[in-house]
Amino acid sequence: MNYRKLGRTGLFVSELCLGTMTFGGKDGIWGQIGKLEQAEADQLVVCALDAGINFIDTADVYSDGRAEIIVGQALKNLRVPRENVVVATKVFGETGTQGVNSRGLSRRHIMDGVKASLSRLQLDYIDVYQVHGFDPATTVEETVRALDNLVQQGVVRYVGVSNWAAWQIMKALGIAQRLGLARFESLQAYYSVAGRDLERELIPLLNSEGVGLLVWSPLAGGLLSGKYGRGLQAGEGSRRTKFDFPPVNMERAYDCIDAMRNIAKARSTSVAQIAIAWLLHQSTVSSVIIGAKRVDQLKDNIAAAAIKLTGDELAAIGAVSALPPEYPGWMLAHQGKARRKQLAGPDEA
Repeated sequence: MNYRKLGRTGLFVSELCLGTMTFGGKDGIWGQIGKLEQAEADQLVVCALDAGINFIDTADVYSDGRAEIIVGQALKNLRVPRENVVVATKVFGETGTQGVNSRGLSRRHIMDGVKASLSRLQLDYIDVYQVHGFDPATTVEETVRALDNLVQQGVVRYVGVSNWAAWQIMKALGIAQRLGLARFESLQAYYSVAGRDLERELIPLLNSEGVGLLVWSPLAGGLLSGKYGRGLQAGEGSRRTKFDFPPVNMERAYDCIDAMRNIAKARSTSVAQIAIAWLLHQSTVSSVIIGAKRVDQLKDNIAAAAIKLTGDELAAIGAVSALPPEYPGWMLAHQGKARRKQLAGPDEA
């Protein structure tokens, strides 16, 4: 297992992160995603730790708080030294008694949210505390100031963001810099071979500002697991058959699956491993979040860390997964040719 710096911080996280969305589901959407109880979750945590994974991601809304409870109890059951694990969770969604203030990114909800998460996780502090969405009812400054307060109090070590647009993140970074506050050090975002949308605006921002990237749904909700393809549908009980998310361009996704299936066959490995390995070859990525319902699924995903794709393999996947050009990207590419040539120098021209 390799370890990568989280953005510009001095914190090192495993390049694969154990996701816990499958923990504790009962009814509704969470039951469709996963219903793992404590003993089953403990087995996944053991498998992850044994493979060298030191990073666990959860959220206060996963299974209505039960995922956090299971994570905390797993760490206690397994007697994991606190300094050996990096725990990330999130705040934003509706929790608690579902009152009018039990959602969003107000100072009140953030302060209530971190206290509740710490209690469920049975921890004294959270390593990476992430805002889970954008709150149009709360100013960005109020949110950034509240998060900085948590860092100053020592109950949170680093703060991150998830599912924000590039302009929103940049606004928050600007406020944090102007006021000398703790800033977002990571973005947790959807990224996959079948969904490369964040390459348009978000990845250039992350590279420019030194913000780490945590990838959620690297298999596009199971679509890139190898169970799906043109004329091929997964069996009953597969996640994508019940929960068709995240949305993708299916024709492009099938092209990607065909290309990866050829590579997987030649390497005697799985399509899922190739999809995850492709992400690990992207320089902006700090860690890829992998979730599972069974230990064998988790082990298969973990094996992706050992795969080194060749230039030809990366080119083959890149050709079928490339985004169609959009404005202003195609104009920037056209107008910048001469300057890029100057920047490269005579040896590269």
